[in-house]
Amino acid sequence: MLRKMNGNRNWPEHLDSIVEEFSSCFDSMERYELLFQYAKRNPTPLSPDEWDSSNQVHGCQSRAHVECRLDQEGKLKLYGGADAQIVQGLIAITAIAVNGMDPKEASSLSPLFADEMGIRSSLTPSRANGFLNMFKRVKEEASLLSGG
Repeated sequence: MLRKMNGNRNWPEHLDSIVEEFSSCFDSMERYELLFQYAKRNPTPLSPDEWDSSNQVHGCQSRAHVECRLDQEGKLKLYGGADAQIVQGLIAITAIAVNGMDPKEASSLSPLFADEMGIRSSLTPSRANGFLNMFKRVKEEASLLSGG
């Protein structure tokens, strides 16, 4: 269930606590520490053995790989991995956001939750661009999996 906020902000309700956790951080370093924690508990990691050119995110400063699949109920599962902990954390939070969603709903998700969390403003421009490329890829894969 997407929660509409201020007309154009939407994200799954289960992200509210994560958004609040990040937005209450004192500075960028504190946000990075949280990203490192999320990187360690990625709900659906993609093993480096599975990293290949078909699931590589291009335009990312580090090596990042994502792959979307459907579970037995037809819900989206995002698998991802990266060689940098910051990127791994971003993938983990995105996986938390989209895992269990209907693929059509996930394909319309906006990355505004990352703005609300203060993450994108804490990233270097190349990392922020990499996050957007990863997010765009997830949305495109979700759209394909929904038949769109």
